[in-house]
Amino acid sequence: MSGWRGRLRDGLARSREGWVGRLSTLAQRGGTAGGDVTGEMEELLLAADLGPRSATEIASLLACDADVAAHERSPMDLLREELLTRLAGCERTFDVRADREPTVVLVAGVNGAGKTTTIAKLAAQLREHDPSLPLTFAAADTFRAAAAEQLGVWAERVGADLVRQQPGADPAAVVFDALSHAMRVGGALFIDTAGRLQTRHNLMEELSKVERTVGKRLGRRADERLLVMDATTGQNGVHQAKLFHEAIGLTGVVLTKLDGTSKGGIVLGVWETLGVPLMAIGVGEGLESMRPFCADEFVDALLGKRAAGQAQEA
Repeated sequence: MSGWRGRLRDGLARSREGWVGRLSTLAQRGGTAGGDVTGEMEELLLAADLGPRSATEIASLLACDADVAAHERSPMDLLREELLTRLAGCERTFDVRADREPTVVLVAGVNGAGKTTTIAKLAAQLREHDPSLPLTFAAADTFRAAAAEQLGVWAERVGADLVRQQPGADPAAVVFDALSHAMRVGGALFIDTAGRLQTRHNLMEELSKVERTVGKRLGRRADERLLVMDATTGQNGVHQAKLFHEAIGLTGVVLTKLDGTSKGGIVLGVWETLGVPLMAIGVGEGLESMRPFCADEFVDALLGKRAAGQAQEA
């Protein structure tokens, strides 16, 4: 886990050296500079994608805290407490079913967000805990060229069965076949879906159709309906997430490419806007570059601190 902590810290360096450092400076001079810096801090937090409510409230808190103004309390200590308070409840573990039925995971997201690699990473984590767990990948993205081939490469790497049809086939038909296979072998079924753009309403309807197919075949909804979201898309991605939530009722969000943006506040922005748990976050491309979201780890890496009781990192 220490390796993951270091990777996460490195991945959040742009955020830590950017808006976090600037925020600390503004907070420290807020009570002594003779001017109101609340507006500056709010703009900074909005630009970091924290979300409008949190940006306003956190800026006001930092600007008005008497201990911070008197330099008797670190702005980062106050910010850490506030972030952890606001992230309370956003963590949820990813587990397989305890009965003999397959665990069905529907994975959605716009093209380029990292759906296919996320499927491989989540499946690999399940394999770490149970090497004998049967895994099935359903190539339901039948509209994008080479999507099934890409999923097939990952299936071979993690040792999963691949269910696919010809390009352009009905995605619901692929899902039906994959469900039949998973019901025979058990384990976990990951359904890779096509990219969904908010301007392509027909594709969003297709995603709903896939979910209905799961319900008809299993007599229940998919166990997980995950949205893979590219952290670099910022508030545009949050808007897209709302549409996905309306279409299939998300059970979790996986946030990828946190190392590719200086706006690490998107973690709080997603939680504030959707109220959907953050299942995992990713920094990097390898199978080891994604882990379940832990608020303590994230905030410590973002602010440049280690967890309470541990030594300060160099």
